[in-house]
Amino acid sequence: MMADESALLLSLVEEFVSGLQDSKAKDTAAGVKDGQFTVLQLVEALGLSLTSSQPHTRARGVQLLSEVLQECYGDLTEREVEVLITFYENRLKDHYVITPPVLQGLTALTKCKALPPGSAVSMLRSLFQDIHVQSLMLGERACVYNMLINLMETREAELKGLGADFVFGFVQSMDGERDPRNLLLAFQIAKSIVHQGYDLGKFTEELFEVTSCYFPIDFTPPPNDPHGITREELIQMLRDVLSGTPRFAEFLLPLIIEKLDSDVQSAKLDSLQTLTACVSRYEHKDLAEFLEGLWTSLRREVFQTSSEKIESAGLAALTALTSCLSRSVLNSDTDDSLSTFLDLVLKDCKHHLCEPDLKLVWPSAKLLQAACSASNRASHIVTAAVMPALMEQYNSRTQCSHRRTLLEVVQRFIQSVKTSQSSETEEIVLSAFRPSLCSMVFSALSESNASLQITATSTLTSLAQQTGLLCDSDIELAVDHLTRLLLTEEDNNISLAVVECGGALAELHPKAFITKMIPKLKEEIFSEPMEQDKAAPEQHSHHAVRQRCLSALAAVSTQPSVVQESTPVLLEVLSSAHTGSFSVEEAVLACCSLQRIAEQVQDTEETGQCFHNVIIPRLLSLALQAALQGEGSSGRRSPLVEEAVLSAMVLVISTSCSRLQPTMAGQTTSNAVSLFLDGDVSFLPDNSFPSHIQLLKKQQGDSWSQSQMVCLLMGCVCSLPRSVEVPQIDRLLSELEEMSCTCSHPLSYTSAAKCFAGLVNKRPQGDSFDSLIQKTMQRVCSELDSASSSVRTQAFTLMIWVAKALLLRYHPLFTALTDKLFSLLDDTDLGPMAADGFSLLMSNSTDILNRDCHADVRIMYRQRFFSENSAKLVQGFNAAPQEKKPNYLKALSNIVNKLPKQVQVTELPALLSLLLEALSCPDRGVQLSTLSCLEPVLIDPPKALIQQLEALVNRLLALICSPAMNVRIVSLRCIHALSRFPVHEILPFRARVLRALAQPLDDKKRMVRSEAVQARAEWFLLGSPGGR
Repeated sequence: MMADESALLLSLVEEFVSGLQDSKAKDTAAGVKDGQFTVLQLVEALGLSLTSSQPHTRARGVQLLSEVLQECYGDLTEREVEVLITFYENRLKDHYVITPPVLQGLTALTKCKALPPGSAVSMLRSLFQDIHVQSLMLGERACVYNMLINLMETREAELKGLGADFVFGFVQSMDGERDPRNLLLAFQIAKSIVHQGYDLGKFTEELFEVTSCYFPIDFTPPPNDPHGITREELIQMLRDVLSGTPRFAEFLLPLIIEKLDSDVQSAKLDSLQTLTACVSRYEHKDLAEFLEGLWTSLRREVFQTSSEKIESAGLAALTALTSCLSRSVLNSDTDDSLSTFLDLVLKDCKHHLCEPDLKLVWPSAKLLQAACSASNRASHIVTAAVMPALMEQYNSRTQCSHRRTLLEVVQRFIQSVKTSQSSETEEIVLSAFRPSLCSMVFSALSESNASLQITATSTLTSLAQQTGLLCDSDIELAVDHLTRLLLTEEDNNISLAVVECGGALAELHPKAFITKMIPKLKEEIFSEPMEQDKAAPEQHSHHAVRQRCLSALAAVSTQPSVVQESTPVLLEVLSSAHTGSFSVEEAVLACCSLQRIAEQVQDTEETGQCFHNVIIPRLLSLALQAALQGEGSSGRRSPLVEEAVLSAMVLVISTSCSRLQPTMAGQTTSNAVSLFLDGDVSFLPDNSFPSHIQLLKKQQGDSWSQSQMVCLLMGCVCSLPRSVEVPQIDRLLSELEEMSCTCSHPLSYTSAAKCFAGLVNKRPQGDSFDSLIQKTMQRVCSELDSASSSVRTQAFTLMIWVAKALLLRYHPLFTALTDKLFSLLDDTDLGPMAADGFSLLMSNSTDILNRDCHADVRIMYRQRFFSENSAKLVQGFNAAPQEKKPNYLKALSNIVNKLPKQVQVTELPALLSLLLEALSCPDRGVQLSTLSCLEPVLIDPPKALIQQLEALVNRLLALICSPAMNVRIVSLRCIHALSRFPVHEILPFRARVLRALAQPLDDKKRMVRSEAVQARAEWFLLGSPGGR
């Protein structure tokens, strides 16, 4: 070492030790890292300090060395580590003030890769002999635990060579630890000891006692705890320790039984969850002597608990316990511990199942089902004992409520048995009871009681999901019952249950539905309705049956084979609707069923061909026929030209194109574009269309029935994955822009604008894209700026949809459209429409520009729009003339109402004055939207809101008499929320509020009266004895 470097090192040592300049430790560590001097040279330089007669001087010297080691331990050689360990071990015997830095140095050395063999044992022997850990401060105790953790990770074999001495040393070190931070470290060490096979020797009980004394954990972190330690972390770490080895069983199980007697709910829950964790590692012999006590405790918790969490934990523990006993190997020399235990369970629970009118039937059933679900063996034993009694009870009971309860219990057992089967090769548990179960379910389906029939459908679903329980004849009979209920039962709840059951069964047994249900549903759908002179209720009944049949067709169509049979029926409904056999509502239901099928069916080539080659061309053909037909000589027009039907068709097409076979969807789109641009009808199933169809051109006399078909084009081209290209897109965009700016029919120009926006949203960035947007903006702005223009509404519609398309993808040109939208708030004609436009920008669209349609939607676009434009809105409001201010208030309300609740709470204080102004706006939509914004904020009010309390109360009280029921309800909820404000702030308003709340108590609407009662009760208790 050069003289300059030596002098520098001595200077650093002197300044740290004598000058008490702690920063010099970093400078010294930097010198070691840079190679200016070595650690051993640092030790030589510290010589006088380390041999000083003053303990504090020695402590500073050791501290400097330890702090340097913490930075440089990775560069030490084995020889250096050996010398340093010897030095530190000797210092452990020194004065107590030197102990903290010694422990810091040893902790750094335990991280060294060059740790010599045997040094880990040497360090720990010195540590355990010379240090009483629990007499140290918090940080030093943490050093000891971290030393152990480091050595256990890198020198496991050496530590295991210590045998039980290592465990004893750790027990002594941990005994009495109270700090949660150190407990986490200590539990981590204990977990490694029990999980990694360290020799516990005769110290098993000591290790258990030193850790179990913290069970159950009762720790609540202080507010704003910087360390972030949670009760759940401590619970989980301790649970891992206690459940880590079967050797703890004889100590842990009595402790759990004792803690289950506690009145503290958290202690019960922790005990049950720990029991569940530990029995997964135990064998049956570990549990044998505690089974009776454990069962008594579990039974009590389920029978008497008032907490669903504890009940669930108790049932989970019983399942785990039974599963553990099921793993025992049967032989002639030992008792069957599983049978012995289940005998206890059956003895206490079975007789309650014969009392379906008493409250213990369900706790008993849950306990038996929990045991049943544990294993195949357990389910055989339990069902053999229980099922005959349940069936006998069902057959002997006459009350429907009793039979329903028994059937529900049976269903739960079926589900439990399904859970217990680990493989399909195991014997079917319930096969012996199959005929009786089927008879029970089918008799319940034949009853007239609605609740019993609904329960029977759920039980039938459970039976069908059990492999091998229903044979083909059973399935066919079940389908017959379901079909009968669909066609005859008018109860909506029964219909929903039957449809749900049918969907579950059709997925497993499609053939029966193809041959049995679908033909009967088709026959019923196309049967003639009641004659015209029949009563209206009977016509309504026939419509209801058709509605149920159409829903059922969708529900059962989950397998491709069923789809091939059900979709032609739905298409035939639409075809018949075109000729007048079905109403608009029924045509819409048929489309909804097709959409549901497209949503739920498996995406296979077969289903793709069905939708892209058959269904979509058929829909386009029917819609085109209806559009060309227009109004016939009879004056009746086809239901298929109605907006409701076309909108439903759009959803069928868009769902199919977005999720079924992208390649086929691309071909479908290509065909659709050719149809709309060139009149190519060659792909349509009915080619008897006139030539030169021009659906995107302005029709003679502005025939809206053809122009509105553009919405179907939108469904095709705007729902494709972004990887699929749309053909002739530039020409298509030009035609759509022209149509949206010139057509006078609202659905036509709106659909054209939406289609344009949907395509724009997915177009790649580039100069051509920017020029397209700028060209469109110029045209739109020229129309909007011309007060005499007849297509200002159309231009605005195109602008708002393009603005939404750009907003979703964060395109910079969106700002220009936003500024134009703000300027229109002052427009006499378009101002209200512009205010509503902000709602469209912030809302989710169902048919376009959403993630399901593969649109380019960036995260948090609403928050970004709000942060960039809220200030503009406030400035515009302040500068606007009085008659235009409602437009700004409506726009603000529409924006804020669509923000996530968390953002509302943080942003509302700054906008509070405007929102209070909005409550006085005569527009009921603005009132309702603003109240919806305020309601969540009132739960935890900011100071700004409390300061405006007078104005807020006045406006809310004025709204409780609003003509709109929704406004009255939400304003009453807000007044109710005000009662939770600080009492001294709201007490002056008590009398006025109580007087005002008297009127809504007599409101003609029950929901308003209910809210008024709740609000008035809270305000009445303010300042009263027993109140707040």
